[in-house]
Amino acid sequence: MARTRQGGFTLMELMITVAIVAILAAIALPSYRSYVVRSNRSAAEGFMLEVANKQERFLLDNRAYAASLSALGMSAPSEVSGNYTVTVSSSAVPSYTVTATPIGTQLAGDTECGTLTLTQLGVKTASGGGARCWR
Repeated sequence: MARTRQGGFTLMELMITVAIVAILAAIALPSYRSYVVRSNRSAAEGFMLEVANKQERFLLDNRAYAASLSALGMSAPSEVSGNYTVTVSSSAVPSYTVTATPIGTQLAGDTECGTLTLTQLGVKTASGGGARCWR
């Protein structure tokens, strides 16, 4: 009887494939995490700009800025509240500051920018000192 050769992969071929997949994963995972951090920051910035718009409307109606998000009738959407704590502060002189403080995984991942602030003058700052935090 003649022996037939069975098809399949050799151990060497399988190990090379596993090594290639591991290298690709090591490159792709940090890039993906960076994308998620930037996306979360962008959502927070967009919400902060919405708060600023509401503050200006509130000023026209009440001759003062609102002291909290609830006074504006707003709350942070889930994609923002899961990653940032957004607060509003105002003073007797017509001024306000909107602050977004990172929490959880956003705090650990966004060391470049950290806490974001926006004032009534449109001044945008980041506690981390990153140059490209506000886009």
